[in-house]
Amino acid sequence: MNDKRPVNLDLTTIKFPLSALTSIAHRISGIALFVALPILLWLLDRSLASPESFAEMKTLLATPLAKLVVWGILAALLYHLTAGIKHLIMDMGIGETLEGGRRGAFTVVVVSVVLILLAGVWVW
Repeated sequence: MNDKRPVNLDLTTIKFPLSALTSIAHRISGIALFVALPILLWLLDRSLASPESFAEMKTLLATPLAKLVVWGILAALLYHLTAGIKHLIMDMGIGETLEGGRRGAFTVVVVSVVLILLAGVWVW
């Protein structure tokens, strides 16, 4: 097979469509949630151990760095949830066309940004 098509293997020069970028971000947010799970479980364990450790966790979570980490975890969770709902809707046969995929990806980005900003207001 003598194929004369150009082959571009440099991923930095390829312009991905929005639907591909949202799919990649969905996978990355899932990995981030997997990594964040031990942090959340540790916080839960420490907050339930005793009234003193609950007060320590409350003080710890009042620091700017802890708020930033919690906001980052919430951002990953909200994006992953929004993109997951889009996938469930697509599994029902809605939005499977090219145009539907573009609209769904755009909707995921807009809804996620709004939810992440609201989570930031809530955390801070």
